[in-house]
Amino acid sequence: MKLSMMLTYSGDPVAAADTAVDLEKAGLDVGWVPELYSFDAVSILGYLAARTTTMELGSAILPIYSRTPTLTAMTAAGLDAVSGGRFILGIGASGPQVIEGWHGVPYDKPVGRQRELMDICRKVWRREVVVHDGPIYHLPLPEDQGTGLGKPLKLINHPTRADIPIYIASLGPKNVEVTAEAADGWIPVFFHPEKADLVWGEALARGRAKRDESLGPLEVVAGGTAAICGPDEAQKIRDGGRFMTALYVGGMGAKGKNFYNNVFRSYGYEEEAEKIQDLYLDGHKEEAMAAVPDDFLAATTLAGDEGYVRERVEAFTAAGVTMLQIQPAGPDPLGTVEKLKSWLT
Repeated sequence: MKLSMMLTYSGDPVAAADTAVDLEKAGLDVGWVPELYSFDAVSILGYLAARTTTMELGSAILPIYSRTPTLTAMTAAGLDAVSGGRFILGIGASGPQVIEGWHGVPYDKPVGRQRELMDICRKVWRREVVVHDGPIYHLPLPEDQGTGLGKPLKLINHPTRADIPIYIASLGPKNVEVTAEAADGWIPVFFHPEKADLVWGEALARGRAKRDESLGPLEVVAGGTAAICGPDEAQKIRDGGRFMTALYVGGMGAKGKNFYNNVFRSYGYEEEAEKIQDLYLDGHKEEAMAAVPDDFLAATTLAGDEGYVRERVEAFTAAGVTMLQIQPAGPDPLGTVEKLKSWLT
């Protein structure tokens, strides 16, 4: 099992790179950089590629609506080249509030777009002449939709790898099925190891049944905040997860249009999901945070004494996780990374 974590979210990217160098020395296998309505991930990933030597670097995630498929492929090939073959292309649909509010483009057909994007990226990396006539994307553009001067092209450069890994952040059944069928890895959120199979088991099974053997097994990235500590500190860390849980389950989407809320309901937290959303959307954020179930926070963090943290690592392993995603907490984050890495190797 590999060990990974988010390297930066909204802070100083130069300071994040300094931290990444130390994390690499401590044994971190993969560092991820998100892209929301923040600094773009690509600039930071390029800088990290120059500052690190062994750590894999991934986008988590590049929204599929903000770049054309070929630009996504070009970007991935460029980052893979400057990192010496260490890049992982993490993609996802994000959500309508960000895509339509920040990027100003319609949030439509996310599952189909991701499937076609993967096909186009792999053609680009193989240096094929790119011709694609899908339901959504058409390359070259049909003559009646432009000047008529578009021509099939192939990538000028020779990519470091023709099989750059593609990971998808997916939640809905159809999207998870496509992920299990055609992607190299899966990045779920709010992954409850004891309950994940209830939500995604059937979709994963359907996708894996159609999976091309050449792709290899599906990698699964999940975990939580991690610290080896006493019970009081562990409880503080678990309670620290209330903010993000309430934000996503309660505020990331309107009523009936919140994917994270749907996952929470599928776990059996129907009443809690309803209450969190109502409170959050009404502006009662503290009350929404208090309504997050304690047992969910305990299951999705890895904070406690060594025995407890080992048990949580084993739970994620048993649930099919192949890349443990952590956020070190407490006074010695590097020590936490070193300890967990020693258990996983």
